[in-house]
Amino acid sequence: MTNTAIFRRYGAAVCLVTTALLSAVSVVLAPKFPSGPAERLAAIEAAGTSGAVSALTFTLSQLPFFGAVLAIGHLLRHRSPILGIVGTALGVVGAFGHGVFGGVSLVYLSMADDVAHRSVQAELLAEVESSPVVAFMAMGLLGTVVSILVFAAGLWRARVLPRWAGPVLAAFVVVEFAGNAISDWASYVAAVLFLVAFTALALTVWRTGADEWASPVEESVPALTPEVTGA
Repeated sequence: MTNTAIFRRYGAAVCLVTTALLSAVSVVLAPKFPSGPAERLAAIEAAGTSGAVSALTFTLSQLPFFGAVLAIGHLLRHRSPILGIVGTALGVVGAFGHGVFGGVSLVYLSMADDVAHRSVQAELLAEVESSPVVAFMAMGLLGTVVSILVFAAGLWRARVLPRWAGPVLAAFVVVEFAGNAISDWASYVAAVLFLVAFTALALTVWRTGADEWASPVEESVPALTPEVTGA
């Protein structure tokens, strides 16, 4: 088997784990955001380094998330190909939208540091959040959430091991978006569920044979043998 197939397998596993770790760090360090623009800027400024690291890790997590959704889609390609394709496409859309929003969030850090002009920065923040940036925010949220739900169904249907990975991903979505209305700990619980599910899938990918990660072209090309010439 070619080194390319082995690289794909290891790269997929690393992307899954890296996405989960960066996302968990972002959630743990994220400040609580009030509803008003001025209050949100004050919360970001008060969070200091932890808030900056949270925004940075959230933005960085979108890069390996591209590889993670491709990895999960690859696991579903035989037994649940349609769900794999749909989940991958939505995941890419979600990562793109979140990447744009992550870049905007990094700008918020500089806005929050301008305490002397907090009212002006608050007005600017309100304008930004009523601009086309909202479309990218929605793209990131809906694309990612629906992608994870589609993948959860696909993993269960395809009987990908461990069998509980799909239900845990579905539970992550429920806890993340419904649990916050019940407890402030919901985001932390959701981060743990996401970390556990993606790490388990990374181990599944790591343990698969390299043949599973060969492209059709690589599978059809015969191995080269040295030419033997007469003396």
